[in-house]
Amino acid sequence: MAKTYKGYFKPNNPSKYNGDPSNIIYRSRWEAVFMSYLDKNSNVIKWSSEELIIPYRSKIDGRIHRYFPDFWVKKLNKEGKQDVVVIEIKPYAQTLPPKKQDRITKKYLYEVKTYGVNKSKWEAAEEYCKDRGWDFAIVTEKELKLKF
Repeated sequence: MAKTYKGYFKPNNPSKYNGDPSNIIYRSRWEAVFMSYLDKNSNVIKWSSEELIIPYRSKIDGRIHRYFPDFWVKKLNKEGKQDVVVIEIKPYAQTLPPKKQDRITKKYLYEVKTYGVNKSKWEAAEEYCKDRGWDFAIVTEKELKLKF
């Protein structure tokens, strides 16, 4: 059984955190690594984790739900101006639609459902960010350059 990585992140720069810096929860090792990067990066002005709420309509059940993206980041760009980016951390495999199967298994149905929900969330996040002049990005182990 794979070990899960969950816990509380204690920032070295709590004033950079947009929220309660004593209650920053990571739900994966990748999130913990990314939090450390945000905390230490001098171009990051403010950041938060799962503090932003984006409403979305699920393609699975047609109902409105609430999406809490992993990160909201205000940073300085190369020109010295402030940018905001909303970031979701996901394994690369979960960013791709499931491959069609000859046999319909419970696992396959779960993957189809998960991808459908995630796609709904990401489309809502794209629109939400576009309306505010922000960017939305999905970050995977490839961008983090991690192998676990």
